[in-house]
Amino acid sequence: MAWHRPRGDLVRILSFAFCLACALCARLVAHDAPPAAPSPSAAAIGVDDAMLAPAFWIAQVRDPDRVLLAPTEIAALNARILRDDPSMHDLRALPAMLSASQVRGWIQARSARPTRTLYDAQGRPVPAATLDALHDALALAAIAAETPTRYGLIVRRAALRTFPTELRVFSRPGDADIDRFQETAEYPGTPVVIAHASRDGPWLFVVSPRYAAWTRRENVAAGSAAQVFGYLDQPYRVVTGAKARTVYTPERPELSQLELDMGTRVPRLVDWPSGQPVNGQGAEAAYVLQLPYRQADGTLAFAPALLPKVADSADAQLPLTPANLIRQAFKFLGERYGWGNDYDGRDCSGFVADVYRSMGVELPRNTGDQAASPALAHRAFTAADDHAARMRAIAALRTGDLVYIPGHVMMVLGWYRGAPYVIHDTAGIVYRDGAALRARKLNAVAVTPLLPLSFADGSAYVDRITSIVHIGH
Repeated sequence: MAWHRPRGDLVRILSFAFCLACALCARLVAHDAPPAAPSPSAAAIGVDDAMLAPAFWIAQVRDPDRVLLAPTEIAALNARILRDDPSMHDLRALPAMLSASQVRGWIQARSARPTRTLYDAQGRPVPAATLDALHDALALAAIAAETPTRYGLIVRRAALRTFPTELRVFSRPGDADIDRFQETAEYPGTPVVIAHASRDGPWLFVVSPRYAAWTRRENVAAGSAAQVFGYLDQPYRVVTGAKARTVYTPERPELSQLELDMGTRVPRLVDWPSGQPVNGQGAEAAYVLQLPYRQADGTLAFAPALLPKVADSADAQLPLTPANLIRQAFKFLGERYGWGNDYDGRDCSGFVADVYRSMGVELPRNTGDQAASPALAHRAFTAADDHAARMRAIAALRTGDLVYIPGHVMMVLGWYRGAPYVIHDTAGIVYRDGAALRARKLNAVAVTPLLPLSFADGSAYVDRITSIVHIGH
């Protein structure tokens, strides 16, 4: 496979038809086949219960504990992504004053007034007057010619929205899963620049390292650059489970049972005095974390909270190995799909980003940006790549590779009996049953074979892959 670095969100329907291409026969030799095939519990998917455990897939990988990138190499990769990827924002490099054109550009790029018909949760068309009011709430005319660069930290899992509104809108009546005003979610401790406020005040337009959108004011605590960046540069614990929660505490309700998603780094107070309680509780069975919170005046402050030692966390990011990629991905198996990390979950690109973040790699947020990032090694495909060329690229897939089609990404688990399998966060599948295409809703993180996947029109995924990203040696 030829890897290069050219410059440069969700397909809802996948399908399955069970035929494997001849170009993959070599994989029967390159990958040891287990002694017996699975007995599929769902013939349309071809996945049985044994295949829904990480150990099954780790057993298919030769040298599953090999390190794909060392910590220093990951740090260098992250620096390239932050520097070279146009979807990323280096907050530390921003000037002391932001120009009106910069702020207006961020907002207009995210909050363009919709031109198509959208529907509310009751299936009614959203009136034009409502959309006009949302656009007016952007208060673009109120942006000063120059404004001081203001910083803050996200203090709880925060939805980032297209417009400063909680209004949920959808593409079709009766289809209330994908809220088109939901952009993403940021996790506690994420640094942001506070660029603007909505006309009525309850919303802030914030810029994080990976995104720029609107969030509720109460999700952000404003602080100095020294406070914000100093918070990031401390010894920490990293959440390695799908989710972890701080210990319940009535003394500090804002820090009680705070949700921390996979990959979240939280400073640890390593010098906390032995025997000294935290919020009325002994700390012997927990790690003492330092968490940000928003004071009554909106400013940033910090307080200790406990993370149970039984929670899935580590004192550093996990080594980037095939085995860890598989284990981490399987921690999300069966989680509800959430467009823009809605529903307290994540979408396809959020899923792979959180898996890789737990090993230190900071991927861009959306599929298109991940697929075409100039900082990531990837094989890009165009209409000039015929089926045979694409199958040769498929034959070279390795565990952890990211396979992109328009609006969707899948992570390669490995090979089984000469066929590649993937794990991905998907709204649904369509599979071929003889000459018929049959639909099945999933709305979950699922394991599927790769080659049978196709679109609703019957075209194979393999023939519409836009990019394959490989991270590591």
